Amino acid sequence: MKITYNKANIGKIINNARLALIDTAEATKTDLVQSQTMPFYEGTLQNDSTFVDDNKIKKDKVKIVSDTPYARKMYFHPEYNFNKEKNPNAGGRWFDAYINGSKKNLLANYFKKALKRRNGE
Repeated sequence: MKITYNKANIGKIINNARLALIDTAEATKTDLVQSQTMPFYEGTLQNDSTFVDDNKIKKDKVKIVSDTPYARKMYFHPEYNFNKEKNPNAGGRWFDAYINGSKKNLLANYFKKALKRRNGE
């Protein structure tokens, strides 16, 4: 028995999966902002300096990056007294909910929906 692959269709599926990965990162960033968990004073960290980096999408990798000099310090020090005037849930380690907390299944669900949409299902 001989098996042949439709390389064009496989390429489309891979491309759609990569686009769905970018969609998932963007949806996660949107959810992060809407959940008001990032420290917020003037909005620089949350609104201007946090973005989806898809430069390595050909290697199936995307990142949500905060490129301010203080982002790392804020993230890894939840003990700080964060201003909660504008973001009532502000604190450090704002991705923990997505990694092992209440939103841990959210990313997989975003990806499934985005992939189905991209594949026309």
